[in-house]
Amino acid sequence: KQKTQKDQKVREVLKATLQVYDDLKSFKVPTEAILKTRTADIKKVSPEEIKSNINIIRETLADHHVKVADIQAITGPTVTLYKVYPAKGVKVSAIKGLHEDISVALSAGTIRAHVLTDSVGLEVPNKTRSLVPIRALVTSKEFTESTAELPIAIGSTIEGKTKVFDLTKAPHLLVAGSTNQGKSVGLNVIAASLLYAKRPSELKMVFIDPKGTEFTPYKELYRHYLAVTTTADSEEDEIDKAIAVKPKDADLVLRALCEEMKERYELLRQAGSCPNIKTYNQKFLEKKLRPDKGHKFMPYIVAIIDEYAQLTLVTSGKPEARNASRSITASIISLAQMGRAAGIHMIIATQRPTTNIITGTIKANFPARMAFKVMSQIDSRTILDAKGADQLVGKGDMLFLAGNTPVRVQCAFVDTPEVERISKYISEQQGYPTAFYLPEYVDENASEGSNLDDVDLKRLDPMFEDAARLVVIHQSGSTSLIQRKFSIGYNRAGRIMDQLEKAGIVGPVDGSKPRQVLCADEMDLEMKLNNLGNL
Repeated sequence: KQKTQKDQKVREVLKATLQVYDDLKSFKVPTEAILKTRTADIKKVSPEEIKSNINIIRETLADHHVKVADIQAITGPTVTLYKVYPAKGVKVSAIKGLHEDISVALSAGTIRAHVLTDSVGLEVPNKTRSLVPIRALVTSKEFTESTAELPIAIGSTIEGKTKVFDLTKAPHLLVAGSTNQGKSVGLNVIAASLLYAKRPSELKMVFIDPKGTEFTPYKELYRHYLAVTTTADSEEDEIDKAIAVKPKDADLVLRALCEEMKERYELLRQAGSCPNIKTYNQKFLEKKLRPDKGHKFMPYIVAIIDEYAQLTLVTSGKPEARNASRSITASIISLAQMGRAAGIHMIIATQRPTTNIITGTIKANFPARMAFKVMSQIDSRTILDAKGADQLVGKGDMLFLAGNTPVRVQCAFVDTPEVERISKYISEQQGYPTAFYLPEYVDENASEGSNLDDVDLKRLDPMFEDAARLVVIHQSGSTSLIQRKFSIGYNRAGRIMDQLEKAGIVGPVDGSKPRQVLCADEMDLEMKLNNLGNL
């Protein structure tokens, strides 16, 4: 309790400090009023149904000469947990082994039986299921008073409590289940939880959606929450590509995330005594790190990937597609293995819970799991290393694993209009000039630099001189720097960088590092510009 109170005080101090740093001070998180209450969809199990089920369970066990001391019921939105206390001398296995007979007697479909600390639990589906609105989650005490760095509310437990977990401690999440069982809704619930919990200065998000339909509303978050690559020709094109749909774009953004991770680890190393991003940001907010030395506040980055199998399971077709598939897998594994300390967290979802998709490496690095209903016990074991997901009732009913024992949860429901209202509410507020740009990825194996033979210094870009002065003042040259400062497309910024290299103002590409600036000061630059004017 004392540790919890201490963590709460530390969080309050950091929040107060962050408000001073936050450059969007007028920003307000979405209000609960834009979400539906769905009162008519919230049902309660009648006392008559509970009493009837207890009698049937007791009679069925008695028919098989199994005595019980007591039966208690705990009602949830989807299932009711009947805790069966065995009489003295009765084996627990005798009760657990009769769960199929009890299922037939109750006409309840599939019953999930498991051993509790003091009884045998029988999870019986309710005759009338209750919806869990997302509004109930984001207004719950468990969520609003959470001390987690990245709190995510996913649904309601059998006891009726809001299930909240900290993604930073997960630190990556695997979501799996058969089609039409609630995965996409679950991903939207996760995204909405993060938007209600964190400000734009604290969180950036990357969305990868091979179907191209699930995450479209989040484009509205471009100037607030999105992290993107600098590969577009214009801002309109950049917004259109903010949600990666094609495998090529997904590969590019994941590689850029890997570059961001490398840069963050370098800053952690330079800061000293900073094992993770939380410690680093705390030192930065306490003004123990100097911005003029390159230090900066680093927001958490959460990458949400839907239909993971669609991106990685490419066995035929063009070599480029196969290469992109292998590259995506390599990037995800790299981020999963090392992203935690750098504040980068992965959430991947798939409707194909097979061993060639959910490999041993993926399972080892994604310890937190959300398992929706699957068709077979084999699929359940692939996801959870245990049976149980095949005994769910579907439509948001899931098992959440973040430890040794899975917890049954009814996933909350958020529909597309609600997601659109959340995105619109955020987009109408003051935002940043651009999205959060990820570092420029450079393929060191492809070439050592651009082909400068095609660069004509007699036809310089109108922004050439301004860009030259920019890189000399900063003593750092990169395409992304030019793009951000002048709000131009990546291709044009790349052409300007090629011109600067041919003019001898910046050096060649050096991996992922910024290019070396070959002009010591503005006077040196003016001499080179004058020489160019004489060409």
